[in-house]
Amino acid sequence: MKKYIIAITVLAFSFSFAQEKKWSLQECVNYALENNISIKQSILTSQSNEQDIISAKGQKLPSATGSIGHTLSIGNRELFPGQFVDRTDNSTFFSVGFNQTIFNGFRNTNLYKQSKLNLEASNLELARIKDDISLNVVNSYLNILFNKENLAVAQSQYSFSKKQLEQVKELVDAGVQPRGNLLDIEATLANDEQRVIAAENSLALAKLTLSQLLQLPATGFDVRTVEVGSPTEELLYDNSSSIYNVAVENRYEIKSAEKNIEVAKLGTQISKSGYYPTLTAGYNYGTNLFYSNLIDNEASFFDQLNNQKSHRFNVNLSIPIFSRFQNKTSVAKSKIQEENALLNLEQTKLTLQSNIERAFTDARAALKTYSASQKSLASQKLAFENAQERYNIGAMNSFDLDQARNRLVNAEASLINAKYDFVFKTKVLDFYAGKSLIE
Repeated sequence: MKKYIIAITVLAFSFSFAQEKKWSLQECVNYALENNISIKQSILTSQSNEQDIISAKGQKLPSATGSIGHTLSIGNRELFPGQFVDRTDNSTFFSVGFNQTIFNGFRNTNLYKQSKLNLEASNLELARIKDDISLNVVNSYLNILFNKENLAVAQSQYSFSKKQLEQVKELVDAGVQPRGNLLDIEATLANDEQRVIAAENSLALAKLTLSQLLQLPATGFDVRTVEVGSPTEELLYDNSSSIYNVAVENRYEIKSAEKNIEVAKLGTQISKSGYYPTLTAGYNYGTNLFYSNLIDNEASFFDQLNNQKSHRFNVNLSIPIFSRFQNKTSVAKSKIQEENALLNLEQTKLTLQSNIERAFTDARAALKTYSASQKSLASQKLAFENAQERYNIGAMNSFDLDQARNRLVNAEASLINAKYDFVFKTKVLDFYAGKSLIE
């Protein structure tokens, strides 16, 4: 009972700690890499392949078997025609044998090589999965930061509208402005409140997405707010070709596809071993002893073991003559697997190139959008300041002022969206270029 109480307390504390803490990007990535089910399954695949190596290595060693048996026979036995006796027999035997495959068309050697390549391929696949999950975590983390900034802007505009409502209400009560202006401001405040609620919902969904990716409870989950400053107004890469040249040499999916070609080629060699003869050699040592109730002068237990011991040596050569087309079809299918592995490598390269070109084009477009958003925000700020001045001197009504403010709010939201879009698109290029995603 004490153990259960301690375990429950530890789990409760861990759960509470997980809900109260704010996760950094590094912590999120590390947690995902340690706890993601796909990664755990890939690790188990690698562990299984390690056992295949041990098994393939063992095929080169001689096998050893030991046997021991006892037979008891009770009942009538016909010793001579028409003469039956009640006979009880006890026979016991012991044996130990060894068998060794000397040659089987290099099958065992190639199986061992193939098992090692399978382990290397599974490790590369594990690394690829880790990379993809890291990129997804970074994307989800940035999405939370993006929605936090959006919420901050929406809350700021709501606060601004609330203060403006108080000012206009005082002016209306004093008879300086018409009541229609108050209604306009109230409608604007309601619209701003709606924007705040929408931003809160988007932030909650962004947190839910990351918590589900980390396989953590969504309740109370939050991340540390990181200041994502204004990114540089230039793309760090001149063209997509330079990124592709680095990626094709270092990306795990390319290396994994290349390993699969080697595995397929060894599979063909293993299939061809069926055409070769198999040579095995064996040795067996054994002895036995026998007792019967009809014999009084039988040798003692150890004398019988010593007198009836024997050594047997054997060499077997199995030559395939006709395998009902099994060897032929096995080799043909292995060659098809080779061609398929080659095509898979080419397809993987084409997919990689396509993804990099698309990511480069997206990043370049995101940069242009970000630059345009900066200019638009600067213009809208000046326009709104001018509209406020005109409104204060009575040269503009509240409706037109609200329209100018809406344009400013939209420009601020567009800049935030463009900034995070450009940052993430740049992270994707860094991902293919082999750079760190955490920095």
